[in-house]
Amino acid sequence: MSIFSGINGFIFDLDGTLVNSNGVWESIDRKLMEKNHIMLSDRELHQAAAMTYEEVLEFFCSKGLRYSLEQLRSESNELAEKEYRYNIFLKDGAEEALKIIKARGGKIALSTASPRRLYEPVLRRNCVYGMFDAFITTDEVGADKDHPDIYLKAAEMIGVPPWECIVFEDVLKGIVSAGNAGMVTAAVYDEYSSEDYVTMKQIADVFLMSFRDILPMLMNN
Repeated sequence: MSIFSGINGFIFDLDGTLVNSNGVWESIDRKLMEKNHIMLSDRELHQAAAMTYEEVLEFFCSKGLRYSLEQLRSESNELAEKEYRYNIFLKDGAEEALKIIKARGGKIALSTASPRRLYEPVLRRNCVYGMFDAFITTDEVGADKDHPDIYLKAAEMIGVPPWECIVFEDVLKGIVSAGNAGMVTAAVYDEYSSEDYVTMKQIADVFLMSFRDILPMLMNN
């Protein structure tokens, strides 16, 4: 039986899942820290790239940064806007997967920590914005992805019960939260979350090195 049997709702994370953007965040973090005369190793910056704003703030403040969360968000997003508008692309096979899901009548939602000023330009530039039925951010639900709120809200917005939804995520905590909410989980490999590769492969319902891995299953479902 296909992993997609009985699945009518498809909930996608953005950064590191649908798009190759975490390298951009590593560059942005480097610029912010250099501006504040704080030096971090390449490994530390690599780790921070896949973190949430809250996690990044805690980590950077432990290194001497004196920013509020709002200041960190504002400066980071300002640096990111041009990149999201012009220089970030979908992961291999992502567009094809979205097209197949849409053609078969599936409902598609985006659940992301990135604000609209970032997710809308990158999705429009890559010609997939119109495939989404709903968009929800961690700010809008008031909880990060340690909690299932964002996935449950996404399911509600597309009108599909949680147990008929599959969540695509590149970070371990997202996979855990979505699984705890009774959803099917698909872990998507990203080099910035590679330290959790083994664990995600063990606990997710399916592990994808590429969206091309699931194209035959989607077409035959």
